[in-house]
Amino acid sequence: MSQTGHIVDRQEVAQVLERIAAFQELRGENAYRVRAFRTAARAVSSLPRPIQDALADGTLAETRGVGPATVQIIQEIVGTGHSSLLEDLREQVPPGLVEMLAIGGLGVTKIRQIHESLGVDTLPELEAAARDGRLAQLPRFGKRTAENVIRGIASLRQATEFRLHHHAREEAVRLVVALERLPGVLHAHIAGDVRRAMELVRDVVVVVEADCAPQEIFQRLADLPGVHEFAGQDERVVMLRFVGGASARVVVTTRVNAGAVLVQATGSAEHLRRLGEHAATSGHTLRAAALWRGNSFTATPDEGALYGALGLPWIPPELREGMGEVEAAAAGALPALVGPEDIRGVLHCHTVDSDGTNTVVELADAVAAAGFAYLGITDHSESAAYAGGLDPAIIAQQAAEIDGYNRRQSGFRALKGIEADILADGSLDYDAETLASLDFVIASVHSRFHMTEEEMTARVLKTMDNPYVAIIGHPTGRLLLARKAFPLDMDAIMEKAAAVGVALEINADPHRLDLDWRLLRRAKERGVKISIGADAHSIAGIANMEIGVGLARKGWLGPADILNTLPVDEFVRFACHRRPR
Repeated sequence: MSQTGHIVDRQEVAQVLERIAAFQELRGENAYRVRAFRTAARAVSSLPRPIQDALADGTLAETRGVGPATVQIIQEIVGTGHSSLLEDLREQVPPGLVEMLAIGGLGVTKIRQIHESLGVDTLPELEAAARDGRLAQLPRFGKRTAENVIRGIASLRQATEFRLHHHAREEAVRLVVALERLPGVLHAHIAGDVRRAMELVRDVVVVVEADCAPQEIFQRLADLPGVHEFAGQDERVVMLRFVGGASARVVVTTRVNAGAVLVQATGSAEHLRRLGEHAATSGHTLRAAALWRGNSFTATPDEGALYGALGLPWIPPELREGMGEVEAAAAGALPALVGPEDIRGVLHCHTVDSDGTNTVVELADAVAAAGFAYLGITDHSESAAYAGGLDPAIIAQQAAEIDGYNRRQSGFRALKGIEADILADGSLDYDAETLASLDFVIASVHSRFHMTEEEMTARVLKTMDNPYVAIIGHPTGRLLLARKAFPLDMDAIMEKAAAVGVALEINADPHRLDLDWRLLRRAKERGVKISIGADAHSIAGIANMEIGVGLARKGWLGPADILNTLPVDEFVRFACHRRPR
């Protein structure tokens, strides 16, 4: 496989297709053609396997929404790292106009009007026009539209400053694989925000151990297919930009100093500050990405050597936030963190019966093949008409299907569950008889997000009084880069959850990652059980579990804190322990 195949993956291909659609839309091209590219982008993004494999065996050409012409474009992207169509469109449409499409309330018609009437090509020019009154004077605009544009630009800047964890992680993984194929590279390591399992990533950072001079590695990096831009930052750091908009910082080091460089490149800044303070107590300093004792250099071929020289055990990257981990390490009090191998069950999965794309059997077989012992099916409930919520008759049909599946299995079990909507008054949208027919119930807020903190807290607290509720799903309702958490007194929620024996969810959908990891230690201290839910709407969503584990580790959680580390019978006992007998 070519180096390019490792650099360009399905998410980056989807980004290129989306950009083509946006450029074409602004040029006023046929709406059907624009829609076709967007449909293809969604299809490619949802592929459960590498784009190269789908191209090679012909499954991409058979994928709904991907036509022959689009396949040819994807072949070019994968084969060369570029799209000649996109490059042609770049010459025809100012890129700032495409960025404007991301501003709420500005459709193609208005953007064309702005461009043609005011000669505005970029976001800074648009912001200036909105502030000096020119935008408000355009027909069908006005002062309110100008104010909305100013707010939209501010939100867009904040959003584009970060990437979601799973996108950044995919970029980092494929870059590591490509780098390790280069002559002179001994190893490449993911560092930075990705390695610390941050939910939002500002920079993708990779550390390269090399047996040659950094400049030799830099020359080879610049020639990698798919690299759109290359810029040196200093004698050992470069910034790469790829087709589709991805970027990464590459740090090159010799093996003798790899540990210190990896610690520094992983961060966080506060962890490094506290580590430096601890180092000073033994006469060490961390400077110039190296460990020193006085003026004597200390070799650190790996991270363990650096922490060991400072009298500390190795600190897991997820904990390196300057929130007591250095002090805990010095005291021998670091927690034993949960790992992917500890998770026995995949919870919170949707099927074709609501808004998923796979059947019960397809999901169950995939979860079993991935090495798990059980699967929790939780389609949406009746009031979620937008998501094909299940009425009691469909619940009964699905239960019969699950029972039939389980009779054919040995060593694996599918569980009957539901993700019930928490209504505005805190009740659920099924009666007790329906809820009693299920193995477990997740209760989630999917509407009325704009209640006051007092109202929303009372709503969720009342839900936990329902004896059939086992888990509160995505408790704060946030959507990363899209919607803030709704107001909620989390201390009151945690206190009640611990008291009545309801678990709070880490929703591992990478667009949610809710609960926030900063709240997990507080939940642990109160004795609240935490479930990790994939919120999978397809087989590909099973992989969300690993992201959820990373978040749990970041919250200092061990296996005993996680509900779905339990064997299936113990999990069901927990889910049902409050039910009337």
